[in-house]
Amino acid sequence: MRLAMKVVLAAAFLFGFADPAWAQEAISGGLGRALEDISGDGRPLTLSLQILLLMSLLTVLPSIVLMMSSFTRIIIVLSILRQALGLQQTPPNQVLVGLALFLSLFVMRPVIDTINVDAYSPYGEGEIPIEEAISRSGDALHGFMIKQTRQSDLKLFMELGDTPPVAKPEDIPFSILLPAFVTSELKTAFQIGFLIFLPFLIIDLLVASTLMALGMMMLSPTIISMPFKLLLFVLVDGWALTMGTLAGSFAI
Repeated sequence: MRLAMKVVLAAAFLFGFADPAWAQEAISGGLGRALEDISGDGRPLTLSLQILLLMSLLTVLPSIVLMMSSFTRIIIVLSILRQALGLQQTPPNQVLVGLALFLSLFVMRPVIDTINVDAYSPYGEGEIPIEEAISRSGDALHGFMIKQTRQSDLKLFMELGDTPPVAKPEDIPFSILLPAFVTSELKTAFQIGFLIFLPFLIIDLLVASTLMALGMMMLSPTIISMPFKLLLFVLVDGWALTMGTLAGSFAI
């Protein structure tokens, strides 16, 4: 179990928040040395075992990246925005996911730079072992996550996990911080989505009331209100406003 956890953390450290240049360097040598370091006795793992571990990581790494970054909040808000506009498949899911990923990279850039300077570069130069590099990377992520997590959510999961009080926020274990962080992100995303939904809801109500007053009860209000919602969204430069608000909602 400890070996598997080290493999997951090592691969997440090397690939999870890496730029393309980092990934290329890691593929060429960094990951092989990481697998050699975490084998326990200094010997490299066999090729078949390395392939098995790497294939297993494909199902773990997406959850690590998504649940420990800004992606969750961003994709939920974008999905609510599409629903508020009354558009079922526009923009398509692939576009929304792409927007969320690139905006997440923008938001997480300070954390990525910190990991690069404090953990990846020293490890690549052989100054620190893989365990220290993973620890420093975890500290950078921990600092980002703790800023976005509500105290009430932390208290809830600490009570559920019978965790004793900690002296400082840095001492909160990841087993408590991760579910509290995800819960806070969901709550924040729905709060932002509610504020986005309100103006479009008002348009729907006005259109529905007008159609009822004109006796056009058989005409769907959605068909009439959609052009007005799109017009409002374009006039206020909605995409730039939404992206800027989402990026600014993270206290980095």
